[in-house]
Amino acid sequence: MIVGIIPARFASSRLMGKPLADIGGKPMIQHTWENASKSKFLEKLIIAVDDEKVYQVAKSFGAEVFMTPQNVTSGSDRIAIVAQQIPEASIIVNIQGDEPFINGKMIDEAIEPLLFDKKVNVSTLVKRITSVEEMKSPSVVKVVFDYNNYALYFSRSPIPYVRDAKTNLEKIETGEIYKHIGLYVFRKETLMKFTSLKPTDLERIEKLEQLRMLEHGIKIKVVVTEYDSLSVDTPKDLEIARKYYQKFIQPLKRN
Repeated sequence: MIVGIIPARFASSRLMGKPLADIGGKPMIQHTWENASKSKFLEKLIIAVDDEKVYQVAKSFGAEVFMTPQNVTSGSDRIAIVAQQIPEASIIVNIQGDEPFINGKMIDEAIEPLLFDKKVNVSTLVKRITSVEEMKSPSVVKVVFDYNNYALYFSRSPIPYVRDAKTNLEKIETGEIYKHIGLYVFRKETLMKFTSLKPTDLERIEKLEQLRMLEHGIKIKVVVTEYDSLSVDTPKDLEIARKYYQKFIQPLKRN
């Protein structure tokens, strides 16, 4: 069984109560759940919460909800707690709760490698960077990968370093710099192995938990997508998401 799990932590340090933030009259977590529900491959979709208010709101719009402890350190750990309670689950999809406009097709693109290649145990999405702002932002995680589309490294710094480029614009035009979209697909046993490992040196330095996998030799298959996603981490991001909804989503719902 392919199970999608959306971790939703209430006490975000940069945006308190983030899952319940209003976007176009709906809480953000509802937008994420509704869009993830459009995936063709997911057979079950669950929201993993750590707060009673979020639990009740998610229940009210029809989601299946699991309550998890508040002191869980990461989204991966939170989904692992839920996955352990679903014996029939074989593939687990970690869908970020703060990406309200995620496309169901993106989820399916990330799942496909595990369906067609038994050697693939983890997959994720990347998209080519087209703006200097994204390339320079430490909030936008960059990734380099090999000729077989396995990740070599993730960083908050622009990678690869385009030595011959004279301008930032030339860097993104000639360097093929990719950003990481934080959607992960795990075989269940790999998820359990990953979350049992202690944080590693590079993970601590970059504050990126996917580096724990690479440092322990867990290969991550990279899928290049043409779809984009908008992550909401700060009040500024929330305002951008609200404007995006008003400009692009709301008109579609009226027609």
